[in-house]
Parts: sequence; C-alpha cells; structure tokens
Amino acid sequence: QVQLVESGGGLVQPGGSLRLSCAASGGIFSIDTMGWYRQAPGKQRELVARISSGGTTNYADSVKGRFTISRVNAKNTVYLQMNSLQPEDTAVYYCNAARVRTLRGFFGDYWGQGTQVTVSS
Repeated sequence: QVQLVESGGGLVQPGGSLRLSCAASGGIFSIDTMGWYRQAPGKQRELVARISSGGTTNYADSVKGRFTISRVNAKNTVYLQMNSLQPEDTAVYYCNAARVRTLRGFFGDYWGQGTQVTVSS
C-alpha cells in the first residue's frame, strides 16, 4: 500500500536547473533512508544521492557540488535540487524509500515510477 509519487522532471538546457520531488504515502510511520537513482540509456541504474532520517547524506562523485538532496520527515518527502545540469545527467530518475515502517510492519524497498530528465540544447 506504500506509494511513491515523483514530480519535477523535464527538458532543460545545459547549465540549467531542475528540482525533483518525491512524496511517499500509505500509512507510513517512518522511513530510514530515501534516495534518488538514475538510469541512462545503455547504462545500469546508479545511486545519485541518498539521505537518512537523521540528515546524513551520500552523493555520487559525478554530482557532488551540483546536486543537493533534502527531506521533510513529517511529510515523508524527499527533494533533489539539480544545478549546472550537463548532458550526461540525462536519465530516468527513480525515487527510493528503504526500511519503511508502516502500520503493518517493516518493509525493505519501495520505488517510484521514474521521471525523465533530459539535458540538451
């Protein structure tokens, strides 16, 4: 019954910015870790950034200094601010929620449907 809904993807020129949002719902008490993954054509899915409920963050080296992940625990929502976007950032971006506590118990991973980010002139 847990569902992740993403928004904010689209087409942007190199050097531009986008802000992705992901809201989880469905009787959630807490989420240990939320993050963003991406998959480009011909490549495997990779971690972009993740953040714990306590605010500890991890970033892929390729996005450090350009992307910022944040969350609002009370809303079960995670954000990804993407600045100085480059063509190599083009991919489908997926929201992830790990170690989710609901009224039914603990569960492993939930995934959003994915949102397309295209960086092109």
